[in-house]
Amino acid sequence: MKPEIFRTKSFVEDAAAFIESASKADIEQHGSFRIALSGGNTPRPVYQSLAVRDCRWSKWIITFSDERCVPPDSPESNYRMASESLLMFTNPGEILRLQGELAPEVAADRYEEILQSYASRPGEKRYVHDLVLLGLGDDGHTASLFPGTAALEEKDRNVVSNFVPKFNTSRLTFTFPLINSARRVVFLVNDEKKEPVIQKVLAGGHGLPAERVKPENGELIWFLGKS
Repeated sequence: MKPEIFRTKSFVEDAAAFIESASKADIEQHGSFRIALSGGNTPRPVYQSLAVRDCRWSKWIITFSDERCVPPDSPESNYRMASESLLMFTNPGEILRLQGELAPEVAADRYEEILQSYASRPGEKRYVHDLVLLGLGDDGHTASLFPGTAALEEKDRNVVSNFVPKFNTSRLTFTFPLINSARRVVFLVNDEKKEPVIQKVLAGGHGLPAERVKPENGELIWFLGKS
């Protein structure tokens, strides 16, 4: 299935409206909204826009597509960014935080267990998100799936500790099997300087990590900001 591509001058509002609409549809359909938040600077204003909307927050189950190996109060923490821009204003039903303050392997194992526990309730073999939000790096990475790293080849686990040589540190990240099991995957890219790497990912064949995002039974959507 080809991805849907939305180029918009109202990036923040359009992205937030899409997430709001998806949440309402999924809550109506099956009683909850399972969303994975992404980190970085791009989604912050989207989360801020979402925070003032009338969503049924008690039905939201929030996970995180990746996390730096830092405490939750660190300025580098994806959880802290999401908390300051969204979570503290909305009181979601459940927030499943990646514990970046733990040893990376321990944190990954714990999140793996949590997701499997949630998946077992409706009888899923793997946790199925209603929506996974992702960003895109200049090098074609997404979540913390960087070029040349071991996590790119993970076939079984949902969450791993991934050593990233360019930063000489480990990151906690969703794997492609988990991402590609989602009902919707949305790339949020609000930087026209990334157009060359966007085109490479969309064309395929360049060996970039983001090219491997191909939902098995879901939709792939790109929100691209334009001036």
